[in-house]
Amino acid sequence: MLYSLITLSYNKLACTRRCLSALVTDSVADGPWELIVVDNGSTDGSGAWCDTELAALGAAHGVPVTVLHNPGNVGCSFARNRAVAVARGEHLVFADNDVTPRTRRWMPGLREALGRFPRAGMAGAKMVYPWQPYPIQCAGVGISRRGHVCFRGRGEPIDDPRFARAEPVQCLISACLLIPAALLREHGGFDEAFHPVQFEDFDLVYRLRQAGYQAVYTPDVEMYHFESVTTQGTPTVRNAAVVVRNGLLFQRRWRHLFEREDGPDEEACRWRKIDPVPFDAIGALPLF
Repeated sequence: MLYSLITLSYNKLACTRRCLSALVTDSVADGPWELIVVDNGSTDGSGAWCDTELAALGAAHGVPVTVLHNPGNVGCSFARNRAVAVARGEHLVFADNDVTPRTRRWMPGLREALGRFPRAGMAGAKMVYPWQPYPIQCAGVGISRRGHVCFRGRGEPIDDPRFARAEPVQCLISACLLIPAALLREHGGFDEAFHPVQFEDFDLVYRLRQAGYQAVYTPDVEMYHFESVTTQGTPTVRNAAVVVRNGLLFQRRWRHLFEREDGPDEEACRWRKIDPVPFDAIGALPLF
């Protein structure tokens, strides 16, 4: 098995149905791959849909689908680590359930990006919004010397030349992230201290970077990201408070690294508000 694609599900059935179906039908791989879905106790039928319709869709496209069920919302790190434990792929690919392909060969594209840099240990895509003219949502991540986060290119044109080359970056988001399985298992999975979500991916990237590996951003892979559909509006997740708490933990843990890096200035880290298009108003999306 070349790839294990790991994603989580917690309610938001309409989004899960659209995005996971697209991951199965619109992905073109260069070897066998499997899909592992961890359902964190959904109450809206998401788990049952994955067990039946998604599994059948996978079988029709030659993609084995494994669905793991947790009794409740045990958090992102625990759920992903559970999937990693059963994954059979040489490369682990993490994708959120609000992400769909824009580049059909996105998994091979991420793997090929690793080969372009001698110390690459992980690769991330250019994430774009799923509405015209498809502005950038995230082209890799910068961390300021004070530990503040900058989604590079957020809101800028999809073809902005500043984000048109593959290069090492300070950090990557796990909304679409490829890591060799052996590397992840050697250095540990997602730290459950970042419960239930937020900054667990940054912590993992910095852990691998501290071990000498590069985080590589590639514009050759573009993925649609509906952004925050997974967590926004979830009653059990106070998103703003979680961001602050886990952000402070990340800063305490990795200050010794990012304080010495040439990260973005503080002005660049001001969060740029993007008015979303309602999910149910987004039609068919182009594929390349």
